[in-house]
Amino acid sequence: MYNLAPAVWVELLKVRRSRMPLYTLLGFALAPLAGGFFMIVLKDPELARRVGIISAKAQIVAGAADWPTYLGFLAQATAVGGFILFSLIVSWVFGREFADYTVKDLLALPTPRSSLVLAKFIVVAVWSAVLTAMIFVIGVGVGQVVGLPPAPAGVWGPGTVVLAITAGLTIALVTPVAFFASAGRGYLPPMGAAILVVVLTQIIAAAGWGDYFPWSIPALYAGIGGVQSLTLSPISYALVGATGLVGVIATLVWWELADQPR
Repeated sequence: MYNLAPAVWVELLKVRRSRMPLYTLLGFALAPLAGGFFMIVLKDPELARRVGIISAKAQIVAGAADWPTYLGFLAQATAVGGFILFSLIVSWVFGREFADYTVKDLLALPTPRSSLVLAKFIVVAVWSAVLTAMIFVIGVGVGQVVGLPPAPAGVWGPGTVVLAITAGLTIALVTPVAFFASAGRGYLPPMGAAILVVVLTQIIAAAGWGDYFPWSIPALYAGIGGVQSLTLSPISYALVGATGLVGVIATLVWWELADQPR
């Protein structure tokens, strides 16, 4: 792809000079901290009785104060909260060009529009993956501070794989948000679309059709307390891949064909 590497470098410079990486890290860091709090509640029955409804929530989300359920909580947080956070990243990477009125300058560069769009997608994927890795590291630290019992060596591998695959599925599903950021020329349309997807995900999953609704699949894969859903099939994962591909293609087509009057 012509000039793709320079385009990626430019996008990385934009990220490095922004405070968004710090803000997204702080926002995502709430996940391991919340998980650590649930572990404390589950470890202390007296505290669980005092907080009442919070202890009930902890029982639903975690189930036991150990590493498998804590890693499962992080995977769930990546599937649900990660989608909102990754959507925010996509909205910023694509929408800022319109909000800052730099899109005309960007398109005047001797670089194909397809390279510009793919560079943005690459930066979004790398940014989201790095955030997930940092959250895992923070989560391990929180688990140590909380005093979770030592886990067998066989726990870390599967737990890390589930978290990584959950993050990968979630990243793939935010590509349509880039289309709404581009077609909507700003931040609000993509975030509105992301919130609508979250609402539909809750409704469709509750109706029992979550394994055929792409945005429900990461949470089903992550499972509750680390126990994965048994309803997922190859069709479910194919739907995630198809959704991610459609999002990329739709965004590429829009940037190639749409007029840019501003």
